[in-house]
Amino acid sequence: MSEVIGEIPLNNEPVAVIKIGGSILTSARAYRRAAAFVCSRHRKSLEERLVVVVSAQEGTTDALEELARKIAASPKAAALDLLWSTGELRSVALLTLHLQALGVHATGLNIHEAGLTVSGEGRDASGGRVRLDGERLSAVLANHNVAVVPGFFATNGLHAVVSLGRGGSDLTAVLLAAGLGATRCELIKDVPGYFTSDPHRNQNALPIPFLTFDYALELAEEGCDLVQRKAIEAAARYNLPLVIRSLDEKTNVSRIASTVPGTTWADSVSSLAVAP
Repeated sequence: MSEVIGEIPLNNEPVAVIKIGGSILTSARAYRRAAAFVCSRHRKSLEERLVVVVSAQEGTTDALEELARKIAASPKAAALDLLWSTGELRSVALLTLHLQALGVHATGLNIHEAGLTVSGEGRDASGGRVRLDGERLSAVLANHNVAVVPGFFATNGLHAVVSLGRGGSDLTAVLLAAGLGATRCELIKDVPGYFTSDPHRNQNALPIPFLTFDYALELAEEGCDLVQRKAIEAAARYNLPLVIRSLDEKTNVSRIASTVPGTTWADSVSSLAVAP
């Protein structure tokens, strides 16, 4: 079970966590668009510090795994995690550069600097307790408006890089938001939240504006991987509301919380309500 131990004092400055997934980061133009979104958020609330969690560019993780298997039929987990991490680190550097080009006082961190550590020395982070060592991140947020950090990874007891499972960037964002006492946690997807069916396949799919944690977990059980199950479980544990949205600020969003203001969604949602 993932668990954050302790919170980071941040001199009472509000912090928000925004996660930008790989399905958004598809090209150089997409990185510029993502940077413009973050820049807009920063300028709307100048006193708020932003932690931006990024995934590798779309397709990168699969391509790196394919490369590894061309070299070794059964690559060791340690080497594979290290190779995978280059995709997230590239995204950190590229988004940071785009933000700086827009005049945002931003900096990028590597996996060790981000401060998420998993107890034990094993490669499987799923069962370990996660601790947020916030000294470095706290110092960064005290001196920068935006910190860009890699998702999908933590370090273990041997300081080695360990992956958090597919969709692990969602979990990274939730754990950082919980540890930072963030005012909000937004997960940016290529669809503006949950729908009654896959909006990529069905133009008549209806948006679901509010979900409880239990309902979101039911959808995950049915195969909806819009938000990683572990991330939903962690958010429920810390009673951390989640906002699921796209980069388009004019579209609707979905909100996941412990309680919902009325029953405004469909009674049942197909397991096809999945964003790739």
